[in-house]
Amino acid sequence: MDNYNNLTLTAVIKNSVNLYGDTPALSFVNENPLTFTKAGDMANKVAAFLKSRNINSGDRIAILSENMPNWGVTYFGISLAGGIIVPILPDFHPKEIHNILDHSEAKIIFVSSKIYEKVKDLNINNEREFILLNNFTLIPPKTSVSDIKNKTGEYFFKSNMETPIVDPQEDDLAVIIYTAGTTGSSKGVMLTHKNICSNAVSSNKIANMKPGHTMLSLLPLSHSYECTLGFLIPFSSGACVYYLRKPPSATVLLPALKKVRPHLMLSVPLLIEKIVRQSVLPNIEKKAVLRTLFHFHPTHSLIAKLAGKKLMKTFGNRLFFFGIGGAGLASDVEIFLKDAKFPYAIGYGLTETSPLIAGANAKNSRFTATGKVIEGGEVKIDNPHAETGEGEILYRGPNVMKGYYKALEKTAEVLSEDGWFRTGDLGIFDKDNYLYIKGRAKTMMLGASGENIYPEALEAIINNFEFVEESIVFQDGGKIVALVHIDKEALAESFKHLKEGAKHISDNVTDYTKDLLKKVNKQLNAFSKIAKLRHEEEPFEKTPKKTIKRYLYTKFTKKD
Repeated sequence: MDNYNNLTLTAVIKNSVNLYGDTPALSFVNENPLTFTKAGDMANKVAAFLKSRNINSGDRIAILSENMPNWGVTYFGISLAGGIIVPILPDFHPKEIHNILDHSEAKIIFVSSKIYEKVKDLNINNEREFILLNNFTLIPPKTSVSDIKNKTGEYFFKSNMETPIVDPQEDDLAVIIYTAGTTGSSKGVMLTHKNICSNAVSSNKIANMKPGHTMLSLLPLSHSYECTLGFLIPFSSGACVYYLRKPPSATVLLPALKKVRPHLMLSVPLLIEKIVRQSVLPNIEKKAVLRTLFHFHPTHSLIAKLAGKKLMKTFGNRLFFFGIGGAGLASDVEIFLKDAKFPYAIGYGLTETSPLIAGANAKNSRFTATGKVIEGGEVKIDNPHAETGEGEILYRGPNVMKGYYKALEKTAEVLSEDGWFRTGDLGIFDKDNYLYIKGRAKTMMLGASGENIYPEALEAIINNFEFVEESIVFQDGGKIVALVHIDKEALAESFKHLKEGAKHISDNVTDYTKDLLKKVNKQLNAFSKIAKLRHEEEPFEKTPKKTIKRYLYTKFTKKD
């Protein structure tokens, strides 16, 4: 993409079709891939269809679907027609989807068969048209997917449709992404063609994706992280992206890794943390010899490297870039990955920055850092703390959003007239210009004497303890409190051989949380000690990025 005369999505697809032609571009695992030529042809037909439905430049068209090759085809097709793409996260509640469709004034919705059943009540009076994304078939109002799922989109692919010629400008609006922030409100982030494409160019200088590489896609394409880094970069680089037809459970993921043997993957911390904590480390700990060698300093590195080789084999032995973003990676897991020589890479960004702000590849990763600021971008630390140097991260670059859709006041709160975007995150640079994220400005707590306390740092300590699945730390009534979700089955198993094992599981949990609170506080400064800690029976509710919806847990007292 470095040689593009025009940083637009239409330039991306036209260039890739010309360069890579009949090589694989998009595919389900174990199925025949769409070539770049075929994907380009289908995108042109999507554009022609939209024009036949009186779609004009600037009209909003929504995509509501799990990942599939047709998602990317439609993404480009909307752009070729001059439309503005509105990707909707499939995990959104139907009410929120309805609000997004109304707010964006989307005229047409491409929806998958799995999700349509959830929102079919919205297709009632021809207010907007629904297209089944699986086979590009119109869905008449009040129609069940079962009535049309075997059709082949004959109407959609009429041969006499003319492909429109639309050449957007770099600063034209390309996409509106509605975020699922942990504050509980969704905002429509307006990204231009240049925002997205410039970020793809800068990001690939870190990832170094090339023709013939393969990716296995696990995260939702409707999020900017996966869309820019996991779709646009490989598509513009001649690589092939593979998708799963089912959620990535172990029984689905392991055969897919063996088949695809990906060179690159993207993940949120939760996925790799589960793999390490639930599969890799237990295999070491259950064997006395390995356990002893692993915890013996002179031989620790050897055992970690052996485990890393086995993990690499699981991923197909071709992996050179395992990108992690969306939240902080647990320190114990990162230590293991580094010792194991696993090619992980940390990135930092937001939807508002298309998304990447800073990152590093596996060769240049540094413990707990996100890497250096991407080429073309600038970061400054606002109002740094006198002693620590930590302050809010402000970012400026060609990938900063145009603003929030229909929300001038919200835009003005975060975007200055000279282009600086307030991230709301706290950070600091080291002497080599690596950026370290210290927490969210909005979640930072103040100690009794004005000390800055970051809940993420306390949560990282809690999460390192055995049986803790996840935790939240916040202030309630001026006191620091914690909610933890515990793996009760594993805890019960650990009590089996003890006399206490005869106790009821709730007694075990109560004893464990009391002991956990004492052990955690031993590792904390006096001003950041936790006053109360309680077990949360159910896993915490999460956004599609798998970050906890903190706004749902602002009180320590039990909910009715």
